[in-house]
Amino acid sequence: MSVLSLFKLNKSFNIFPVFKDVSFQLNDGEKAALVGVNGAGKSTLMRIIAGEERADSGEIVMRRGLKMAYLPQEATFDSDKTLYNEMLTVFEEVRAMQAEISHLEQAMSQPSDNFDALLERYGELIHRFELTGGYDYETRISQILTGLNFEREMWDMPLTKFSGGQKTRAALARALLAGPELLLLDEPTNHLDLNTLEWLENFLAAWSGTIIIISHDRFFLDRVVTRVLDLSFGSVEDYPGNYTKYMGLREERFQRAMNVYEAQQEHILKTEEFIRRFKAGQRSKEARGRQKVLNRLDRVHRPKEKDKLHLSLQTDLRSGRLALATEELEVGYRLKTGSQSLFKAPDLEIQRQERVAIIGPNGSGKSTFLKTIMGEISPLNGIVELGPNIKVGYYAQSHEGLNFKNTVLEEILWAEPMTEGAARNFLGRFLFSGDDVYKKVSDLSGGERSRVALAKLTLTKANFLILDEPTNHLDINAREALEDLLSEYNGTLLMVSHDRYFIDALATQVWAVGNGTMTFHLGNYTDYLEWLNKAKDREQEQSRQQAKVQPGGAGSKNGTTAKPVQAAPVPVNPAANGSLKTIGKEERQRLRKIIQIEEAISQKETRLVKIGEELNQAGEKQDLDALGRLGLEYQQVQGEIEQLYADWGVLTG
Repeated sequence: MSVLSLFKLNKSFNIFPVFKDVSFQLNDGEKAALVGVNGAGKSTLMRIIAGEERADSGEIVMRRGLKMAYLPQEATFDSDKTLYNEMLTVFEEVRAMQAEISHLEQAMSQPSDNFDALLERYGELIHRFELTGGYDYETRISQILTGLNFEREMWDMPLTKFSGGQKTRAALARALLAGPELLLLDEPTNHLDLNTLEWLENFLAAWSGTIIIISHDRFFLDRVVTRVLDLSFGSVEDYPGNYTKYMGLREERFQRAMNVYEAQQEHILKTEEFIRRFKAGQRSKEARGRQKVLNRLDRVHRPKEKDKLHLSLQTDLRSGRLALATEELEVGYRLKTGSQSLFKAPDLEIQRQERVAIIGPNGSGKSTFLKTIMGEISPLNGIVELGPNIKVGYYAQSHEGLNFKNTVLEEILWAEPMTEGAARNFLGRFLFSGDDVYKKVSDLSGGERSRVALAKLTLTKANFLILDEPTNHLDINAREALEDLLSEYNGTLLMVSHDRYFIDALATQVWAVGNGTMTFHLGNYTDYLEWLNKAKDREQEQSRQQAKVQPGGAGSKNGTTAKPVQAAPVPVNPAANGSLKTIGKEERQRLRKIIQIEEAISQKETRLVKIGEELNQAGEKQDLDALGRLGLEYQQVQGEIEQLYADWGVLTG
């Protein structure tokens, strides 16, 4: 059943069109992503649907009585209510019923001539109260606030004291609690750490209502949406499936359109050549006829392509084998009143050309760790050493490396002397054209500042890049361009990021910060999640086994207690508990490499089992394409395992 229908919406700002003839329909339960480059008009369209802004023409039809909630990018609160009291405003009708029910209970406890009328009203209210979730609204508030990472002490704080990011999370909580039939979310993942992101994904994926989401988080979109609306070049194209499927379908659609265009261009060229050759000869009549046909031809326009960053980032400076090493490192701040420890790290190493992603909750110390590595902050304990011949290039999350008083052009000329023409050509690769280069850095949007910072980074020719949230403020196209750039980079990479899609595309290791410690894991984010899930499964299995052997329980016999069954040990870095500190550095490196290979073997063998299961399923379905693809992958993984065992044998022999 249709929830929302848009018919030929048009919007312009002054004489500049934003979009034209936008039409689509959403049905019950559909979860749609609204994607497009920055400036395409996504937020404008969302505000028009929410009734915050008017279209120039066109029509919006909503189901009668539709309950809708809208979350803008920047949330504001007019009142000085506490966080919890603001959440209670969502349930004013329920709380009014609750108050009336309490009043009726008191009235019915006294002798009354209208007892039957009171009882009838009481029954009606109890029924409505139950249907509207009156018995669990406080539980729902607690679940939502906890899920969105609001600590209990924050519940009684006035919203006026909240930061911008905290206000946005509070507005998201209010929108989710409202239980609307249509939920409009404009960048809901901003200001969320990974744990909160995953909670929101699970919540929205299980939610039965209809959603339109604007987000640059591709991992989030893959997990939540079932449809993608691409707002590009002033119109909307509709694609089924999640973001990854949309990418494939969009490329196929573009290639088909390009093939049609190129075929027509070839036909036109051949026809024009024929006309030139024969317009004055014996076949002139035929040539004139072809000219008439050509004049009436409905020309196919070349399919438009989105502007792309054209980035290049390589280094000729070769570092030593070891890019970074730490020993007994404790990260934190020294204050006048004492030191504030954020976390302790195991002894860590980054080899040349490795790509390490650091993840963890907001405020856990990730950015502080990067500044400690660069020497801007001294460690509370331990040692940080950069390897020989290392040149660091740093990308700051808040763009601290930019001079906000400079123009874009001045900022590039300051980074590397060159002619103005060369600088303008260089900036064109970062989508700065015309008078854009004369804008002050202070007047740029967050995305534009990010592009300036990236432009400066590519000029450093550094062989060790340290990046703090490099995808913040970038639209999806720019993120994909940055991924391509870094995937071809021939140096070493250390990055802090909440963008799981970005981490999956690049990382060879994941360092996770949390609860005052750091742990390291081979592979990308998906590999890390797989390890985490296995660790949880082991803990649950251990709990089940221990429960069986309690006195009088299922695992006991005649009241005696059996020895608890131990779960398989979780792979850890021995350097984290000091077991490697009494041996030499080369021996520590050898043992650490053995541990890494063992963890890699475990991951590969798990994948091999999974491929075997998928092969069985493909065989049952007689899916020949899948059988061929999986068979090749099985052989490849098997070969990789054999090589890993060979490497392990060399190190342990």
